[in-house]
Amino acid sequence: MAVEPVVYGASERPPRGDYSRAQSDYTCAQNWSAYTEADHDTYRRLYERQSALLPGLACDAFIDALPSLGVRDRIPRFEEINERLKPATGWEIVAVPGLIPERPFFDLLAHRRFPVTDWIRTPAEFDYIVEPDVFHDLFGHVPLLFNPVFADYVQRYGAGGLKAHDLGAGEWLSRLYWYTIEFGLVRQSDGLRAYGAGILSSSSELRYSVTSPRPRRIALELLRCMRTRYKIDDFQATYFVIDSFAQLFEMTAPDFAPLYEAVRSLGELPADASMPSDSSITLG
Repeated sequence: MAVEPVVYGASERPPRGDYSRAQSDYTCAQNWSAYTEADHDTYRRLYERQSALLPGLACDAFIDALPSLGVRDRIPRFEEINERLKPATGWEIVAVPGLIPERPFFDLLAHRRFPVTDWIRTPAEFDYIVEPDVFHDLFGHVPLLFNPVFADYVQRYGAGGLKAHDLGAGEWLSRLYWYTIEFGLVRQSDGLRAYGAGILSSSSELRYSVTSPRPRRIALELLRCMRTRYKIDDFQATYFVIDSFAQLFEMTAPDFAPLYEAVRSLGELPADASMPSDSSITLG
């Protein structure tokens, strides 16, 4: 059954992608043969640029897992990645035409199926793209799905997302995804490092998030995170920091329903909010 394109998030323009290819769960075939040599070259150049920036900025777990993507000189075939990913953590990646609605997204994650956009940006969008493409999803997200603890966290997030959707709290839970899976930082013994896909796939925000004195960096606290709005068109004003993926997994074990009630009661915070209760993380 075909699905209709989705207007998603703050943007009013329809997401890119041919949604007529999608099944009822929004997945579709990758159609690898449709990629042009220019598409493969764009992926290769993006991979080379971004991988060169990782040392000293990306977390060790990501750097260790990145080779699991396989080929780096062309867009990988999803089924080839799944041959390694499924035995490693029970996950698989599935193609989608673009951004998909909240509930189908949560459902895929809850069943250990990660949606990967199958189209790639144009050369004119090399430095900045409005919405995720295949490079962002593959390079930024998929390597850490080979990490068992992080992979379990993403599945737990998806299961929690289904509950949040039924409670009308999807927007608040989406902030946890944004500030961890997309824009999270972790404290290693040798300093702050990035693990969020939105940072790891960005040539400019990767260095900014880890080294710039401008943004706030605070220890992750769930209620604070869910109350905090975020920026979609600029570097983040606030980054939430964890000590380990195990900490993140354990932190998200309890029922979130009381947290949603607390957000309703306390209200939201701007992206650059500073609270007396914040546990600030300093550089150096």
